Amino acid sequence: MFDFNVITGCTIKDLLSSDPRGVIDCVKTAYLNHHDGKTINPDSYFLRFPDRPENRIIALPAAMDAEEKVSGLKWISSFPGNIKQGVPRASAVLILNDHETGYPFACLEASLISAARTAASAVLGAYWLNGQSRQAGSIAFIGAGVIARNIVDMFIADDWHFREILCHDQDPAYAAALRDHIGDRLPGKQRIAADLEQVLHADILVFATSAGTPYVAPSTPLAPGQIVLNISLRDLAPELVLDAWNLFDDVDHCLKANTSPHLAEQLCGDRRFVHGTLAELMLGKIAPDERKPCIYSPFGMGMLDLALGKRLHDEAVANGLAHPITDFFGETKRWS
Repeated sequence: MFDFNVITGCTIKDLLSSDPRGVIDCVKTAYLNHHDGKTINPDSYFLRFPDRPENRIIALPAAMDAEEKVSGLKWISSFPGNIKQGVPRASAVLILNDHETGYPFACLEASLISAARTAASAVLGAYWLNGQSRQAGSIAFIGAGVIARNIVDMFIADDWHFREILCHDQDPAYAAALRDHIGDRLPGKQRIAADLEQVLHADILVFATSAGTPYVAPSTPLAPGQIVLNISLRDLAPELVLDAWNLFDDVDHCLKANTSPHLAEQLCGDRRFVHGTLAELMLGKIAPDERKPCIYSPFGMGMLDLALGKRLHDEAVANGLAHPITDFFGETKRWS
């Protein structure tokens, strides 16, 4: 009852790399459980700093009431200035709480968990929007940071094939680093594009930037059937959203905080542009309109971190990789 385990980032990294397709399966199951009402996922809570508005720390509480019964909280910081020092922008921990007693029983390094579940959500969405096929003519990665790297790795793990792979970042050195990371592990002719306009024709667009406001113009000619993975959520002009077939992981969560879909709702005054969720697509309840570009906007909910974190915790404990803290709780009886 009073066990408490710490699981380090190095252990998390090893466990994730040993079974990346298992991460996709875990995310898929979590989405289906969420659709069936077996999760609790309140709004995220933001800690902001008036003197440093670009920085924030976010609390994502959640609970699972499916086969795995667990509650928890991801506490993730985003400090964009870190990248100037060659340090990742985001850092995080995940706390897991016992379903029966509420006592916390584990603390996991969670930036890798967060990146992996984001990547799995992106690749899962691409697979279902692409007619359950793992082949496409071209893919473009817009933004070449940690999230883009993780999405690349998940496409590789899921055995995708492309004819052309495009990398674009405002800093050409980051685009080159992403290209070098891909190497020959993802089939396709690779090219670095200095200008955004040179990549927007790709069959699959992956937006993985830190943009705070839209910069992709309303006049951008997105093509019918083109797949847009709107991972960073704030790159696209709202007019582009209104003209597309739109898929979400959770509609209410995505239409907040001035995301591109939220701006689209403000622009038109309703949700006529909302067509459904990834779970509904996987269950065959909806189908993409091939006459329009398809935009997938996953907000990235805490229940995904919770589902994946519980799975990794159990694997770490089973393999003797967790670090137990035997005296973590100072009092274990109401009266001595």
